[in-house]
Amino acid sequence: MPRLAFSGRSAASHTVGGVVQSSRWVRALLVTGGVVAASALVAGWWRRFRTRLAANSLVLNETLPVHSKWWRDHAELEGELLYVAIGDSAAQGIGASSPDRSYVGVLADEIRAVTGRTVRVVNLSVSGATVELAVQDQLPRFAKLRPDIVTVAIGANDIAHWDPAAFERGIRTIFGALPRHALVANLPFFYFPRNERKVAVANRIVRQVAAEHGLTVVPLHRTTRHQGIPGMMTQFAIDMFHPNDHGYRVWANAFAPSLAALLVERFPTPAGAIH
Repeated sequence: MPRLAFSGRSAASHTVGGVVQSSRWVRALLVTGGVVAASALVAGWWRRFRTRLAANSLVLNETLPVHSKWWRDHAELEGELLYVAIGDSAAQGIGASSPDRSYVGVLADEIRAVTGRTVRVVNLSVSGATVELAVQDQLPRFAKLRPDIVTVAIGANDIAHWDPAAFERGIRTIFGALPRHALVANLPFFYFPRNERKVAVANRIVRQVAAEHGLTVVPLHRTTRHQGIPGMMTQFAIDMFHPNDHGYRVWANAFAPSLAALLVERFPTPAGAIH
């Protein structure tokens, strides 16, 4: 009677192998389904987040004429010292609870406290200004003034449509029109690597041109970068672009050491220090 030959694998082993393979497929499908579901949730959240930011930006846009008028009205007030600011919406204080909570307003208060003198503030800044627009709109008005203190913080709006050659031309024109005692800030920290690469180039240009003109560079980028993720969560207004009151205080802190040194040198007081 012939003997049956076996392959060495029982029917049970085939069954087990099939079950294992099937379970792997099930797990793979579950993982894939989970990833797809998570991606859909993230995409939905991101769309809602962008929609909310767009709505919040419209809310802040309504404050632009309010802040602009506030600064124009206050420029008419007399003062023993003249502080002139060149800049964009950050100098206007968009995102702050009131215009005087911008870094320009905070610095004006510091100047009064240090010198014990009244201060007239002429804020030439324009919301949305790029370096090129500052050359066109702000420098002609600046040329008519003889300021005791000058701050410049411009260039953040250039990053969206980055043109390093145009940026450098504008920076050279602005810095060439400034007195030697002007304080010029580099660009703030932008958090995202794609923008930060552009900011790094912009800040190299700012440092180089400032050095050529003997101007003091305020380390705004370093100061804002040190705020880290908590800063991003607590120091921005509802549009997640402009600083809030806390954020503008951080900006003012970036200027503070250079401003203090400048005031002590140019306007000595018996105390000789910031209160």
